[in-house]
Amino acid sequence: MCPKPRSPPPPAVPAPPTPPRRPGPQGGPREKNRRERMKGLSEAALRLFLERGLDGVTIDDITQASAVAKGTFYRYFEDKTALVDALLEPVRRELLDGLEACGRALSGAREVEAMFEAYRAMAAVIASALLQYPGVVRLYLQECRGPAAGARIKVVELSRLVSQHAVSITQKAHTHGLLRPIRPAVSGLAVVGAVERLLLAVLSEEPIGNPLELPDALTTLVLDGLRLPPPVARRKMDGKPGRP
Repeated sequence: MCPKPRSPPPPAVPAPPTPPRRPGPQGGPREKNRRERMKGLSEAALRLFLERGLDGVTIDDITQASAVAKGTFYRYFEDKTALVDALLEPVRRELLDGLEACGRALSGAREVEAMFEAYRAMAAVIASALLQYPGVVRLYLQECRGPAAGARIKVVELSRLVSQHAVSITQKAHTHGLLRPIRPAVSGLAVVGAVERLLLAVLSEEPIGNPLELPDALTTLVLDGLRLPPPVARRKMDGKPGRP
């Protein structure tokens, strides 16, 4: 049995967005105080969201947990949806950049190894986001299957973008005959589901081994199941005799 991993550090919170410009020199005490208040609001909100879910947390809860007046919240965030959007921004940027890079690489992939490398690079980007922002990634995983309402709208929007990119890059891999003839909408979404379940297992401290080894393991597992077999193997699968 794999040893139980050590307890993770407190959820990392993305750097807050630039506060609204107010009087005072740039980089001065006032600006520093504004950034600290925004960071406090973001940290309190993320902690509460992970404990209670997005629907179970109000702006009053967030301001009380961060020990600021309710009016202070609205100086930095229009509403709870805007706060969630700010929390998601760096993770969204990393994930979408990684998916787009994978799609570009697959557009030119003619060999199986090139396909593997494209998917490995994408897995590394996902692992990087997980290591940098584990709390935000967990919030995404907890909420992305819920209804697109209220503050969850931004989470569901990101989930749909990830799914669209996954199907798109699977279509690119099919272009050069590297994958089995399974509909991209099926195989692409199956891969997304497997990745998200694995990430949740890591964040929930399930005994699945060294998280740093997971990107390569998942890439191999998924692509061994999806890639087109060599000609001899295909003939045997079709019930036709292979070469002597």
